Amino acid sequence: MGSVFFRNRFLSGLGAGAFGILVVALGGWWFTIAVGVIVHLALLEFFRMAQFTGIRPATKTTLVACQLLLISTQCGVDGSISTELTDAVLPLSGAAICGWLLLQPITGSIADIAASIFGLFYLGFLPSHWLRLRNVSDIDLVQGLHFVPTEWSNSITSGMAITFVACLMIVAADIGSYYLGNSFGRHPLSHISPGKTVEGAIGGFVCAMAIGALSGSIFKWSFGVLVGGVLGVLVALFALVGDLTESMMKRNAGLKDSGDALPGHGGILDRIDSYLFTPAVVYYALILLIPLLN
Repeated sequence: MGSVFFRNRFLSGLGAGAFGILVVALGGWWFTIAVGVIVHLALLEFFRMAQFTGIRPATKTTLVACQLLLISTQCGVDGSISTELTDAVLPLSGAAICGWLLLQPITGSIADIAASIFGLFYLGFLPSHWLRLRNVSDIDLVQGLHFVPTEWSNSITSGMAITFVACLMIVAADIGSYYLGNSFGRHPLSHISPGKTVEGAIGGFVCAMAIGALSGSIFKWSFGVLVGGVLGVLVALFALVGDLTESMMKRNAGLKDSGDALPGHGGILDRIDSYLFTPAVVYYALILLIPLLN
């Protein structure tokens, strides 16, 4: 039974990884569509958890609003619409969600409003930063790729590079936390997720820092090892926050997994919880560090 579980976990993880590499490499609307599908499925799982606690969120309205937020973000970064119009989608969507709840036969509660607006933020606004990150172009992050054949290096943009680096740091944090926690974990990290340990968290931080520092060195960023290491710390920290946030919601709903879409991994939300807060952190860290990186 155990070998079948781990085989399914490995195969589904391998398939998800290959899919991620493909859509990040393609970028543009292919990447936006992929993020949109993942967000839609994860949002359904989130609202399912909310309904287990007796909350009645504005499910359909929020699903549509999240897709509009992603589409407008992609249109904004590729110049199809103004950034002002892109920025207006989030508050207007929040107002539309509240309006929908007002029109229901049973007036929505504070919990209904809060869950709906949080769903918009958690699985709309935060994931939209993956699109912003993938389209970064006003800073040269790949100046050190002289050892890569020209026909390859020309197709590697700054946005592609930093998106792959961010994903690698998340994966490194997950792997480091899992294996070091299993091998050396003695001190529980949080009652929210009893399986996590302080030693595992430290292992995740160290692995993410190593990937960040190595990336900064390879790409020859100014202060590359330091900047990359700091990014690694931020990614590991907010990947852990994302993981524990979802665990807190599952605990409240009385569920072990958010769903069963991925064999061995649970639901979509179980798989992407570490990827929700991190893109915004990396994106805004880059904006603040642009003077150093340039």
